[in-house]
Amino acid sequence: MSTATAPAALHPRDGRPAPAWAIRAAHLIPLITLPSGLWRIALVTGVPLGMSEQGGPVRLGLGESVYIVSLSVVSEALALLSLGLVRPWGEVFPRRLPLLGGRRVPPSFAITVATAGAIAVTLIWGYAAWGLLVAGNDLGGTTAGFALLLACYLPLLLWGPLLLTVAYAYHRRRCRD
Repeated sequence: MSTATAPAALHPRDGRPAPAWAIRAAHLIPLITLPSGLWRIALVTGVPLGMSEQGGPVRLGLGESVYIVSLSVVSEALALLSLGLVRPWGEVFPRRLPLLGGRRVPPSFAITVATAGAIAVTLIWGYAAWGLLVAGNDLGGTTAGFALLLACYLPLLLWGPLLLTVAYAYHRRRCRD
């Protein structure tokens, strides 16, 4: 008869709880990526979103549809990884991973990847927003359709800054006394 216990900390700085604000920010990240993913999936499934292509409904080929759905799934999966910066599984690699399973996640690795990701999504979505709002766009459709597009995509501008703050909290928790 054995009782389930938490694995022993591998380092004195491991196992410390994340600050409440970082936990909230990490949970917010997948929520702000969700509207754009749902918008893309609705577009693929033919839901009328107020967008048009040369005056007619948007028609996507199979390759475009697969790409758009894949983009939505990958974006949401990457957003969910931010939870690892505030959860215990972000400190120790899952046992199911070959070679790394059960080993301590080097804080410098997690911080570097999270910081690079934060910078990347800030640049990507900042450039996309600038292109859409400032440089003009060639998206056809109604004003309501454009407003829906903006409502679904503008929250993505928060992804990078939120991830950067969560990475900072991870650094403070795992690398500083």
